[in-house]
Amino acid sequence: MSNWRDPEAWSALRSGEACPICLDGGPRDVLAQLEASWVTMGDDGPMRGYVCLLFRRHAVELHDLDDAEGAAFMRDIRRVSRALAVVTGAVKLNYEVHGNTLPHLHMHFFPRYVGDPFEGRPIDPRSVKMPVYAPGELAGMRRRILEELGAGAEG
Repeated sequence: MSNWRDPEAWSALRSGEACPICLDGGPRDVLAQLEASWVTMGDDGPMRGYVCLLFRRHAVELHDLDDAEGAAFMRDIRRVSRALAVVTGAVKLNYEVHGNTLPHLHMHFFPRYVGDPFEGRPIDPRSVKMPVYAPGELAGMRRRILEELGAGAEG
C-alpha cells in the first residue's frame, strides 16, 4: 500500500518534513556531489552501473525547479549519462523519474547490456535476487565513474 492513502503522511513526505533524505542530510552511498545533485551508487543496484541522481534541495516534481535549477539538474543528468556510457559500455541507458514512494526529486540511470536480465522488456528492479557485482567490482566501477565525472565532482 502506498503513502498516498494516508494524506498526512504523504503531505509530510512531499513537504520535506518527513523526507528521509532531508532528515538525514543527504542520501546513502554518495559517490559525488555535482552542481545541483548527489550521485549515489551502492551494491544494491539492480544491474551493473546503476546510479541514482538526487536533487540536493527538496523538490518533488520537475516543475518545482526554477529555470536555473532545472538547467543545473539537466547539466548533472547529462554529465552522469556521459560518464556511465563511457565506463559501462552500455548499448543504451534508460532513465526513470518516479517519486511514487519517495517524493524527493531523483532520476534512476539503468545501463542496458546485451543479454541483461531485462533485455526486450522494462526493468523490474524488484525481480533481481542476486548480487550484480563480483567481489571488488563495485569499488572499481565507482572509481572509474568518479574519474570520468572529472573535476568539480566532490567525492
